[in-house]
Amino acid sequence: MRISVPQEIKNHEYRVALTPGGARELVARGHQVLVQSGAGDGAGYPDTAYREAGAELIDDVEAVWAQAELILKVKEPQAEEVARLHSGQTLFTYLHLAAEEPLTRGLIESGATCIAYETITDDLGGLPLLAPMSRVAGRMAVQAGAHSLEKAQGGAGILLPGVPGVAPARVTVIGGGVVGENAARMALGLGAEVTILDKSLARLEVLDHRYQGQIRTVYSTRETLDAAVRDSDLIIGAVLVPGAAAPKLITRAMLAEMKPGSVLVDVAIDQGGCFETSRPTTHAEPSYVVDGIVHYCVANMPGAVARTSTQALTNATLPFVLALADKGWKQALADDVHFRAGLNVHAGRVTYAAVGEAFGIDTLTPAQALEG
Repeated sequence: MRISVPQEIKNHEYRVALTPGGARELVARGHQVLVQSGAGDGAGYPDTAYREAGAELIDDVEAVWAQAELILKVKEPQAEEVARLHSGQTLFTYLHLAAEEPLTRGLIESGATCIAYETITDDLGGLPLLAPMSRVAGRMAVQAGAHSLEKAQGGAGILLPGVPGVAPARVTVIGGGVVGENAARMALGLGAEVTILDKSLARLEVLDHRYQGQIRTVYSTRETLDAAVRDSDLIIGAVLVPGAAAPKLITRAMLAEMKPGSVLVDVAIDQGGCFETSRPTTHAEPSYVVDGIVHYCVANMPGAVARTSTQALTNATLPFVLALADKGWKQALADDVHFRAGLNVHAGRVTYAAVGEAFGIDTLTPAQALEG
């Protein structure tokens, strides 16, 4: 199979979808790997590393896309990339379609088969290809929040751990999943006072046991959320509804209850964000202020630590990439019900229910798509 790895073009996106080691594995199985020249530079992988792994380097971006049977990316395709997709091709990347109607309709029109990393499941009910970047984003959210609390960034001028005689910052994490736990762990390690809100008592029990009471676990209600808004210096939104738009948990009216210079970090921004006043930002201009509250809403946070993120992502995606290359998309998905859950768009039809519901589009099930 011909597998293409184009260079990412989203603002300040430095990751690449395949390491040279991953390319070597594919070549060893008899597949042809086409890598756009410079695609790995941002992650510290020069063209020579891909060439030594047996990949073919291509300068012409149009050729990289046109020759591909399978296209591997990191972020959702941008408009000019959607225009290059066509029927018969398979795209494997993060999509987050429930927050992007123009992208969804563009992929429908392309006729391509589009498989999303973030909706693939596992035996434990987890999201194995979302988890690596969720870990990175959760840990980065605290770094970003700590920086945003500095006065020069519009924040209140608070040092996250405090110093002897001065209380540490109060950090609230909304959501106790992979992002939330990693954010809380990072904030705890920096010496902040940390609270996690979640609606799952079972999850809160796990976290309470794991951190031996060092992190406060609170059942999420409107009352406890209101208290967090009033008391916190930093709130990290880490809510995930798999494949669907994130709920808006903090409204603009609630910002008036927050302490001036407090910070909101919205890790759910890829899914539309969990704060009403959130809008996607980039690493070039990562934050903005609404009603005296700093908002950090970078939609590709892990792109800033591209080396770590690329390695973590490829570790998770490579078994699925090998299955697609060896078997083709139809057989690979037929053989694995969890992989099948990643199918979001195929041959002009939406195949993920939450995406169809978001935009009023009729859907097929992945199983029906396989029968077609």
